[in-house]
Amino acid sequence: MTEQRFDRWAAGDAYERYMGRWSRAVADRFVAWLGRDGGLRWLDVGCGTGALTAAVAARCRPRMVLGVDRSAGFVDSARSAAPASACFVVADALSLPVRDEVFDAAVSGLALNFLPGPGAAAAEAARVVRPGGLVAAYVWDYADGMAFLRHFWDAAVAVDPGAVALHEGRRFPVCHPDRLRALWTRAGLVDVAVTPIEVATVFTGFADLWEPFLAGQGPAPGYLAALAPTTRDRLRAALGEAVPTRPDGSIAFTARAWAVRGRRPVRAEPGRASG
Repeated sequence: MTEQRFDRWAAGDAYERYMGRWSRAVADRFVAWLGRDGGLRWLDVGCGTGALTAAVAARCRPRMVLGVDRSAGFVDSARSAAPASACFVVADALSLPVRDEVFDAAVSGLALNFLPGPGAAAAEAARVVRPGGLVAAYVWDYADGMAFLRHFWDAAVAVDPGAVALHEGRRFPVCHPDRLRALWTRAGLVDVAVTPIEVATVFTGFADLWEPFLAGQGPAPGYLAALAPTTRDRLRAALGEAVPTRPDGSIAFTARAWAVRGRRPVRAEPGRASG
């Protein structure tokens, strides 16, 4: 089986139940880390259901924000709750429908891992920002920092050894600080910085953990939807036995993302050497 066949991104409401509550918390902390002034033009690449766009609008008082995503369903969801400063279009991160040097900042949340060419996406984002402009992104640390997903895939592999190739900790090598730094540097960006962002992922009980996996949006839910009912029941039982449950029935994990930022170099003035 190919890994990408399970990467379903179409229903915004289902994604929100699965990952939105955590992605919105990370988006807010990411924008705070960027520390940009108001009145800027922002581009949100791979905007999904609009979590990062909303965080930019709330924290940065932007002149405008353009969100682009290749999923029409996600764009519809983003539009339904869009702040006044935001607009959205269906577009490919590898071929942005905007001119060179239009934006002050280009950002991307949780999208790089799912693009066929993350390096090309970083270069394309750098193309559309002005000299001195910001290019920044963040991705989940699927290898070591997403505990509830690691438990899911460990249980899946125990029930179905063929799932090992689908394990998100193995599939997505970009989710590492050194690789993100190298990606930004190869895109010609300077003053590159990388930082971890952690949020608590607390589930009220096992149903609160399990049921969002049934929504069918994303690699793990897409894989689960393709299983025979008996195999799905075995995976549910294995996961229920593996996760640590507190006395009140809740399940507490931590989710970590890695964030990277850099800026497009400023051109040297004519007759003046660059520093």
